[in-house]
This record gives sequence, structure tokens and C-alpha cells, in this order.
Amino acid sequence: MASSAQLHLVGDFNLDTLGRYLAHTALDGAAIDVAPPGPVQAALSAGPPAPDWIGVVWTRAEMISAAFQRALSYEQVDVDDVLAEVEAFASAVARYADRARAVFVTTWVSPPFVRGWGMLDRRPGLGVADLLARMNVALADALRSDSSVFLLDAGRWLTAAGSRGWSQKAWYAAKCPFSPGVLAEAADDIAAAIDGLTGRARRVVVLDLDEVLWGGSVGEAGPLGVRLGGHDHVGEAFVDFQRALKALTRRGVLLAIASKNDEAVALDAIDRHPEMQLRRDDFAAWRIDWRDKAANVAAVLADLNLGAESAVFIDDQAIERERVRSAVPGILVPEWPADPCLFREALGALRCFDAPTITIEDRARAGMAAAERSRRASAAASGTVDEWLQSLDVRVTVEPLDARNLDRATQLLNKTNQMNLSTRRLTAADLSAWAAAPDRLVLTFRVADRFGDSGLTGLVGLQFAGSEARLVDFLLSCRVMGRRVEETMLHVAIAHARRGGAAILTADLIATPRNGPCLEFFKRSGLSSAGATRFTWDTASPYACPAAVTVSEPT
Repeated sequence: MASSAQLHLVGDFNLDTLGRYLAHTALDGAAIDVAPPGPVQAALSAGPPAPDWIGVVWTRAEMISAAFQRALSYEQVDVDDVLAEVEAFASAVARYADRARAVFVTTWVSPPFVRGWGMLDRRPGLGVADLLARMNVALADALRSDSSVFLLDAGRWLTAAGSRGWSQKAWYAAKCPFSPGVLAEAADDIAAAIDGLTGRARRVVVLDLDEVLWGGSVGEAGPLGVRLGGHDHVGEAFVDFQRALKALTRRGVLLAIASKNDEAVALDAIDRHPEMQLRRDDFAAWRIDWRDKAANVAAVLADLNLGAESAVFIDDQAIERERVRSAVPGILVPEWPADPCLFREALGALRCFDAPTITIEDRARAGMAAAERSRRASAAASGTVDEWLQSLDVRVTVEPLDARNLDRATQLLNKTNQMNLSTRRLTAADLSAWAAAPDRLVLTFRVADRFGDSGLTGLVGLQFAGSEARLVDFLLSCRVMGRRVEETMLHVAIAHARRGGAAILTADLIATPRNGPCLEFFKRSGLSSAGATRFTWDTASPYACPAAVTVSEPT
């Protein structure tokens, strides 16, 4: 897929090959600008070509710290001197970041052949390895408060490339000490990080059951007869894979099932098998029957209000993988190993889950999904939609944007597509700066009901100009769509527009292939239409808050 990314590469060695990997493989079509190799201070001071560019800063520790360079020659150095040089470098990166969309900084590594002091190399105050570790920690600490700067682990790239990851011959010939394998790993990680920044991270893993979560066929072996755990290396591998999937849910990734099986038998195994690490509440949705698997995957995504571009599908059978890959455009279907002992490694190798922040809502998402199943069940049992909504006891809490909710608000801004007026994407720093202007107001919306707390799921951004308040941002997570939260957000936005002195509220929808639900909502919202995508409201008339929703605005 062609990329619109724009990257500025800054390094004290030749990064041309990295630029080619990025432009032609990892981020096909990306614009790449490579600063001349050498000391990076001048390039950092000059800044990126433009504010919407992403910086990649890759340096060697000995070029950042003269004291560390002396330590490589076994001279005695003061650790504080080394860390002061790291602090100066971090300050230069932070100033560069003020003029960039985001910055990726690589950690420092030593060549594999550098053994330093041998058995003493990890001894504090003496060893080179110990000193380098302290430098990396100091760099991370110095940059931790800058939400647009991210450290990437160059040590992992070197390890992945193996014994030939570092090449002195390449250094002498082309002034780049890293092999193509290291640079390819780096390019792929940078591409994954950009996907995370722009809201393209995958959010759900849809799984087959037989030979994926356990060995054998549950229909033939029975719920307790599948190969799982026990004194068996294959059974242990399936347990380990389940643990790795469970860990993903703590990063905000949902799990779902699409399996050709008898539902009652399969769920019985999930509920009762003593070695199962994943239970029914760990799955956000499932389709377990004998129908076409691609249709069931699509149905699962519809249940979750997620598009195919948010999903990964894992199946042991190549024919099913190809069926889903061809019938569900946009879904990621990795080739999957036949050996269960490789499952955990294959899952860990996927680079599609990277995110710039981890919020309270992310860690609680699996529980929220279980609550949503209960919510759907109650809707099916209710007589009318209005009766169901009244029974939910929906509570909406309105808060201004501040440091406590900035990360989650930014995440929501960059990941929400369906109920999103403008689908603009901003970094946390950009959103904070935009909201700080005296003629702007950003409000966040937390939603809860009797089934549980859905967390911060809505955002409104207003800009005032004379007698007009423009609704710049209006977005709501698909998890809470359809509970009258949308109308509640309009009620609050119009009330704030009136308090701010505006006589009219204007909303201009920027249509995308995916925000059709937002357009449909505004068409039925009661606002006046002024063209296909412009909507207005006279603030002299209050916009009614839905009777089924209780609004709280503490500040």
C-alpha cells in the first residue's frame, strides 16, 4: 500500500539504505529526506523540512558522548559526565521534536565483538556494558515527558539479524556498520510505529479453535479430550500461545472466534477444560457454526463495530486463510506455522499492534467487551428500543481536556472513524496546543451504564469566531454508538456554544469512505441542513438532552 508518510532521517552514519527500505518496502511511496551523515547537532538544530514530517534519529553512543568514547578505550570516566552529555543530546532531540510531527530515536548498541571488560563489563562504575545501559535509561527518562518522542530498540534489530548484523567491512566501505538485515528490521518497526501513530494498529484477533487454541478436534475428542497442557510439549505450546493472546488483551487488543464447530461443545471446552488460559469472558464475540468462515469473520467484525482493517485472522488451514483473505478485504491474514511450538513466536513477530499510548480504557477493553455482550442480550430481551435505553441507566460525564485525559483523547481522535466529523489526526502535543487557544474548547465524554464503565469514549472540539461556534471535532467510539450518547454530546456542545456567546453552531462534515454513520446521524439529528454536509443550529433554541441519559459536568 502506498504511504503518505514523510520521514526525515538524521544519523551520524550513512542512512541512505534505511531510506530505500522505508520508501520502497516498508512504507511504499513515503517521502524520505536523509540529512548528511556526521555529528547530528546541526541537523537537529535545523529541524525537519516541515512540521508534518516525522524524524528518525539514529546515533552511536560514542558520537554523542566523548566520555563514553574514552570508556571504550578503558579510560576511567565519571558516570555523571557521560549522563550530562546524554541530557544535552536529549534536550536537542526535544527541541527538534517541537518542530516535528513525531520523532523516533533509536537506543544505543555496542558491536557484538566489543566485550569491554569481559566478566567485569556489567560492574557499575567500570563496565562499558553497564555504562551503555545507564545511558539508554537516562535517555528514556529525559524524553519520557515528551509525548511525541518514542525510543525504538536497536538492540532487538541487531539480535534478530544474527551474527552478521554488524559489519565492519560495510562501515569502512559505506560508512554504515549495520547489515541490510538490521536496516530491514528497523524499517519494519518504524512503519509499525507510524501505523500506531496514525490509528492503523490492529485491534482484534479473530481465531479458529481446533489446532489453533488446542490440539485435535473438540468435536471428536470432546471438551476435555483436546490436546492442551499436561506432560506434553505440544500441549504446553498451546497453553503458552493462549497466555500470549491473553497478554495482548492487556494492551487493548480484543480476541474473537470464527470456527467451524458445534458451539455448545466448543464453549464447553472453553469453560471447563482445566488447562484453558482463555475463558468465555476473554472473547469479545464469536461465531461457532458450520457456515462459511469468511462470512462469520465479517459477522464478528460487525458485532464489534470494527472494520476489516482493524482485524487479524489466525487459522491453521491454508484454504481458510486464503478464503478470508480474498473475501474480507483489508484484514491481515498472516501465514501460520504448522508446528504449535512456533505459535507464540509467530504472534510475537506481528508488528500490527503498536500504539503510542496505553490507557486505562485499553487495559479494561476485554471486560468492556464482555459487558457489551450482556448489553446486546438485554436489548434482545427488551420490548422496544426506548424501553431498552431507559433500562440501561446511561450516564455521561463531561470533562474539559487536561493532562489526565490527554493521552486517551488523542488515542480516540486518531482511531475513531465511523462517528467522526472531520477524522483529523493530531499528536498529543498538537491537540493540547490546539485546545489551549482562547477561542477553542475541547470537551471529553465518559460513558457508563448498569452493565459497566465504557470509559472516555467521546470528544467535542469547538472553535469560536464572532457569533459562530464551529464544531471542528465530533467523535464517538463505535462501542457506545446507539445509546443516545451522540444526541447528548450535541446537547452539551450547543449549550457551551451558547454560553460562549455564539448565536449559531455550524458543523461541516468531511466525508470519508468510513464516516458514513456520522453523516447519517447528523441528517437525523434535527440540525438544519445547509448543503449535503453542512449542518447548523440556532443556539437560542436549546437542544434537548435524551430522557434516557443522565449528564454530569463537574467543572
